[in-house]
Amino acid sequence: MYYERVDKPVEQLPNTITRPIALVIVTFNSAKVIEGCLAALPSALRDAGKSRVIIVDNASTDETLARVAAAMPSADIVRRRENGGFAAGVNDGFKAAPGCDIVVLNPDIRLAAGSVAALRVAAKTSGAGIAVPKLVDTDGELLTSLHRRPTVARAFIEAFIGGTRASRIGSLGATIGGLDEYELSKFIDWASGAAWLVTRECIDTVGLLDERYFLYSEETEYMLRAADAGLGVYYEPRAVAVHLGGESQTSAPLAALLAANRVRLHRERRGRVAGAFMWLAVVCNEGLRVFHGSTVTKTCRRAALRELLTMRAWPKPVTSDAPSYLCFAAQDWWYHNRAHSDFQLMRRVAEQRTVLVVNSIGMRMPLPGRSTQFARRILRKARSIAMLVRRPLPDVPGLYVMSPIPFPFYSRAWQRWIGARLIHAQVRIACLALKIRAPVVVVTIPTAWDVVRSIRKRSLVYNRSDLHSAFREADQTAMRSLEHGLLSNADHVLYVSRALQNDERHLVGCRGRFLDHGVDIEHFRRRQQHELPADLAAIPRPRVGFFGSLDDYLVDFELLEKVAAELPDVSLVLIGDATCSMDRFHKYPNVFLLGFRPYEQIPAYGSGFDVALMPWVNSDWIRYANPIKLKEYLALGLPVVTTHFLEASGWKEVIRVAADHAEFVKLIGDSVAGRGPGTPEIRRQAVLTASWSSRAAEFMAIAEGTLVDGTKCAE
Repeated sequence: MYYERVDKPVEQLPNTITRPIALVIVTFNSAKVIEGCLAALPSALRDAGKSRVIIVDNASTDETLARVAAAMPSADIVRRRENGGFAAGVNDGFKAAPGCDIVVLNPDIRLAAGSVAALRVAAKTSGAGIAVPKLVDTDGELLTSLHRRPTVARAFIEAFIGGTRASRIGSLGATIGGLDEYELSKFIDWASGAAWLVTRECIDTVGLLDERYFLYSEETEYMLRAADAGLGVYYEPRAVAVHLGGESQTSAPLAALLAANRVRLHRERRGRVAGAFMWLAVVCNEGLRVFHGSTVTKTCRRAALRELLTMRAWPKPVTSDAPSYLCFAAQDWWYHNRAHSDFQLMRRVAEQRTVLVVNSIGMRMPLPGRSTQFARRILRKARSIAMLVRRPLPDVPGLYVMSPIPFPFYSRAWQRWIGARLIHAQVRIACLALKIRAPVVVVTIPTAWDVVRSIRKRSLVYNRSDLHSAFREADQTAMRSLEHGLLSNADHVLYVSRALQNDERHLVGCRGRFLDHGVDIEHFRRRQQHELPADLAAIPRPRVGFFGSLDDYLVDFELLEKVAAELPDVSLVLIGDATCSMDRFHKYPNVFLLGFRPYEQIPAYGSGFDVALMPWVNSDWIRYANPIKLKEYLALGLPVVTTHFLEASGWKEVIRVAADHAEFVKLIGDSVAGRGPGTPEIRRQAVLTASWSSRAAEFMAIAEGTLVDGTKCAE
């Protein structure tokens, strides 16, 4: 997203600088510092021209992205599924900003006002490919961030007399230490990579950063490579950045990586012999100081020395400790409504993690005489099982879906034991193939309890989206027992019904949290008249409609018949997969059964409704439900008429809730006549903050234990 800074007229930039500037900030568990970085950008971008901000996140497990979304909603976010290091993050930022000059920032940088424009002017007027600012600490004291080309001689000198002392004696040290050297603009060999501008000419000529170094020396190698190509590094003291501090001085693993990468860099640029001498010099430097300094310093020196003595050809990437997810869904990806919370949450989690969704293992065995459309249900499950393990979405490569062969008998303990062992074996094979170890296990369907109790896991999350023991086709006693097992043993229980959460508080306590459903805001946007499907557009208006699963345990078909009979001038449009006979509607000429439509087409159909219906049966299942459909209707701006369910009470300003069948029909008539609450804009506005992305971010923070809200669970 581009935006123009208009604090004052752009006076500093030469007229020849017309391309936009992109600020690329690479984050990893940066929740504590990212807000300050973003807060400084409006003034830093003053007079800098057209600009955009890109956050490249290396699979953070804290609240980094949630804080970015709150502090700067306009920022573009590139989510990496693993921590590939600084260079990989910068390269993704380069790729996400074609045609732009790039400013690379650490999240612990605070740019001073006008700094970006100053860097752009410096690069343009000097002909440099890279421009760097003056770095200061939080007290405004200068940080020695400029450096000379690394040589073996300088490394040995620093080893024997100390780097600080060497930096103050002419050009003996690798770091430029004289304070007067930082007062004038000039070309330098390289600079610390906490903040630097790279021109598009430099990127096109030099290419991307070398990702093999991982965390340290990438910017050094890149800047030296730019100089070799005739695009040097220019220091501009009029641009200032506050740098909060370097973790390598307190982190032993990172200090070790820094020392080893000094050797790797010299080896790659000067050959193996020169690399061997650099290795010896760095070993001397660390070895001579291993017993001096604070405890933290000595620990870092020892770690660096151990790394140098056993160093690999290239560093092994530091893992982000980002867990995989294993989700036992209550639906089947291949034939159920993909708007369900299982699929919506896991789809977005898979943008950053590896996710295996296990399609519903059922709550009962469909039987003739007890289950409607018995043969059809068996056939579609067989087709789902034949899909094995697949990646259903090409643009979300981290998402996998499997359909295990179930043994759907749950009334007796021995039946559940056989079924659990069968499912467990199949899921374990899939996890091994996908390299999923100790995942976050998410359970929505209670029959998965016997399976997951023996799975090695990081945490267990019970997604309490429905009261499954109220499902009348299942063995309700067995379902209550399975639900109790999950409620008692889950690390987190997530509710979409406040009433159900309150009823079960004695079992769950502070492990229970309310996490409301979301909505795909971008997907459920109102289509124009010319975008409506032809079969819907041919239906006379006014149209009142329903889209979703047409199940007799959910939908009150008697009520829909009453609507058809008492509102003959209204077209009743029903869209969805019916699992029971719909013959009862054939006698009504104003009822249009359009059947199943793919999720991708649903918003276009919904946009053609004049009123949207939620005709639920009166049952405990519905009492504790929180239908996602409500938010989808509102996102389309539709007037909504619904039967009563507990969570509806929070939406009475934008929907109509009927107490009985007669009032339901009356409210439809009122809504068709334009007497419904609110306007399309107000209704859509009511759900704009309820995106699935924000729900998934909160879900991950809870599941991975990084949500900080002051809540403590007493043992």
